[in-house]
Amino acid sequence: MSNFVFVRDTQKRPLNPIRPGLARKVLTTGKAAVFRRYPFTIILKVEVTVPQKPITLKLDPGSKTTGIALVQGENVIFGAELTHRGQAIKASLESRRSLRRGRRNRHTRYRKARFLNRTRPKEWLTPSLQHRVETTLTWVTRLIKVAPISSVVQELVRFDLQQIENPEISGLEYQQGVLCGYEIREYLLNKWDRKCAYCGVVDTPLQVEHIHPKAKGGS
Repeated sequence: MSNFVFVRDTQKRPLNPIRPGLARKVLTTGKAAVFRRYPFTIILKVEVTVPQKPITLKLDPGSKTTGIALVQGENVIFGAELTHRGQAIKASLESRRSLRRGRRNRHTRYRKARFLNRTRPKEWLTPSLQHRVETTLTWVTRLIKVAPISSVVQELVRFDLQQIENPEISGLEYQQGVLCGYEIREYLLNKWDRKCAYCGVVDTPLQVEHIHPKAKGGS
């Protein structure tokens, strides 16, 4: 989904995206040419010195699809869903494994064992996850080349594993689990340098609020 057309100048530097009507006009008058079909990008034949407005690239990662959006102020310039091939890669690896197992049981030529010389690097990822990371980085790099992106924002998600650790959990106990209020508590502790906002005490187990106000029966 895109309501704008990407523009590059004569030096192939990204400029502010423009509306399709304006892009059609400069293409018709010969002031620009088509540079890329997807995402649709034109390249100008004349020099432009207009100051560029910053654009934010937002990512919403997921296991099957990753959401990508380019936002300039309140306008969404470009939006897309990147579909990953995780399940297809997994199926291909399982097919290869079954073929190799079948080959070992047939009367074929002897092949020396190679499992002892296969080591995984420290930053090793599974093939499906590695594909997801590299595909997302490819599109981030591609969009940086066609739009004046000044910042990248990615949604961070914490997973609640209570149901896996305790299958019997339910109701209020599940709703107010170990992660209940965790982000708020960590934000406040970091904001006040892990000191009490009232008395400045440190090196003590602090809560979001550890002083009882007079309205609630405090001293």
